[in-house]
Amino acid sequence: MALPASRISLKGRALRLLSQREHSRVELERKLAAHEEEPGSLARALDELQAKGFISEERVVESVVHRRASKLGAARVQQELAAKGLSAESMSLALEQLRVTEFERARDVWSRKFGESATDPKERAKQMRFLLSRGFAAEVVRKVTG
Repeated sequence: MALPASRISLKGRALRLLSQREHSRVELERKLAAHEEEPGSLARALDELQAKGFISEERVVESVVHRRASKLGAARVQQELAAKGLSAESMSLALEQLRVTEFERARDVWSRKFGESATDPKERAKQMRFLLSRGFAAEVVRKVTG
């Protein structure tokens, strides 16, 4: 027999969230804070899950990069990682690798969306805005749309 949602422990709620996708500790704290009945119980539950390896910044970084890198530039991926409360150290290597492949990824996104070079300045500006909004570097965008 399943417990009513109000009777599920903080650890149980955290595990349910983690079973759906990787979450950072900051995300879990934000999502579960409203369910904390005793001060400090959320921190203890998350400490225990982190000690057992259920919460991992490295896996969160890998997950976000895997899901988003094919569509977004390094700047947008960095923004998403920072919003998850991840440390700069855990993001640095992944972002370095993304910057190395930025041109190829931008060209792939551009070709899927547009497929052919712009014929006039207005269309070129539209293509550039699209790639810039996806977080690709301005230098890379100029090369792709040039």
